[in-house]
Amino acid sequence: MAGNGPGMLYVTMQPREGLSLDQFHEWYNNEHGPTRLRLPHIFTNGLRYRATDGQQPHFLAVYDVTSMAHLETPIYTDLRANRSQREAATIGQVDVDRKFLDLVATQQSPLFTPIEQLTDDEAEGLVLVSVEVSLRPGVEGAEAAVARWYQEEHIPMLSRIPGWLRSRVFRTPSVIEGPPGEVRIATLHEYAKENGLGGPEHKAAMSTAWREQVFTHYIAHKTRRTYELFYVFGPAPRELHALSRLPPTAAFATADGKISTTPGEKDAAIDAFVTTTDGLTIPYRLEGNPSPEAPTVAFSNSLLTSMHMWDPLVAILKAARPDLRILRYDTRGRHDVPSPPVPANLDMLSDDLAALLRALRIPKLHALIGVSMGGATTLKFALKYPALLDRFIACDFNVASSDKNTTAWKERIAVAEGPDGGIRKLAGQTVERWFHPHTMTAKKDVANWMTDMVAANSVQGFRYSCQALWDYDLREEMRGAKVPGLLVVGEGDGKGALVKAMEGFKDLLGPSGAELKIVPQAGHLPMSESPSEFWNEIAGFL
Repeated sequence: MAGNGPGMLYVTMQPREGLSLDQFHEWYNNEHGPTRLRLPHIFTNGLRYRATDGQQPHFLAVYDVTSMAHLETPIYTDLRANRSQREAATIGQVDVDRKFLDLVATQQSPLFTPIEQLTDDEAEGLVLVSVEVSLRPGVEGAEAAVARWYQEEHIPMLSRIPGWLRSRVFRTPSVIEGPPGEVRIATLHEYAKENGLGGPEHKAAMSTAWREQVFTHYIAHKTRRTYELFYVFGPAPRELHALSRLPPTAAFATADGKISTTPGEKDAAIDAFVTTTDGLTIPYRLEGNPSPEAPTVAFSNSLLTSMHMWDPLVAILKAARPDLRILRYDTRGRHDVPSPPVPANLDMLSDDLAALLRALRIPKLHALIGVSMGGATTLKFALKYPALLDRFIACDFNVASSDKNTTAWKERIAVAEGPDGGIRKLAGQTVERWFHPHTMTAKKDVANWMTDMVAANSVQGFRYSCQALWDYDLREEMRGAKVPGLLVVGEGDGKGALVKAMEGFKDLLGPSGAELKIVPQAGHLPMSESPSEFWNEIAGFL
């Protein structure tokens, strides 16, 4: 087999006495696994299994590898050479056996679906039987004879077992590991949660004359392990459950600051990132209910703000709805744009959110809440991805652009790029335009907070992301909406003009329209200006 063929990284692990399982799982699920899944040209998946046969090691992780030659490149070897202090300390308390396996053959059921394409509910509990045989030394043709038996008799007979999904034959050591020592054949057999293992079909496969001949002449030793799947990696860390059970001293941050975790029963949070198909980094924050089954509410921020514009509302939400998991992210353009720069559009913005949900393995949102450009993004997402959303709340936005607004955006770009104050000058003008007069006079700390947030936006990011609001019209499309929505607007947004605009299009949503809620003494960002009043308007719908 050529060294550039596909294969598998196969790792068994046994935490030593004294290592907390919560610490072990949090490290593995939030740091170790996602780091590898951020290399999709090498690893197509990452799966964790726990033993069901009572034997040690108790844990197994497998990663399908596109080409085993990739495991000799610095992009992979540097992962091990440059471990974080936390990883080095944790792995030092784990007995690890790591194998490189070269793929020899695959047979699969028509019902087989790659596990990474399943939801967690569909994947968790799937059964894996791992068998490894060592070959008798000095017996010519032993490897070929064993592989032929697997492919021509044994696996076809296993395929008759109810619930059989796939069998694969591997050999080890891998050719990338140099001259082979003792050659072993590893076979991995995958089954549905409910299956016929131990039944008549299984017994028939284990009692043939050919099998007896193979074991008599070619096989020196056999080991068999059984496992059930309990975790599927994505490129985005999401393990809040174990994190919530750790003490504050277990907080972690990567050297580049792009990933950090906050432990604690009430405060567990993950700050990390995903990378879009065009190479842009999208930061996100996951917090709230630590259960992986908790319904998730996501937030889409307005142009020029960050995910932290939702801080006041999130504090209320966490207290009022502890059953919810909360996902926030920085909209494209907050920090940077792809290279070469490309103007954003609403399709692109809704695709970014869909990519984030895939990376976090969130099959469906309980709700999506967005404001301004985030409101338009929310509506577009509901129209484009109705299967990913139960309901949405779109705030302080319009369903169509106008030439007048496009001209205004171009003028604001000129201010942001100009020498006379630049983005800081634009921030002051923007917040004064956004906020209700009551906020500007009675809540100066809120106005200052928002001004600083706007001033910290990437100027280039603003230039290209604001173009998503230049040329769009969702009026016809929204008539076919399948997801129920609520519209919300601050009473003073645009000095009342946006209230009238939203009243004009609220009945266009789906077959029965949408209700419009008006937040008093608030302008363009009612959830930031008057979070309690905003919460009162949306609580029933949420």
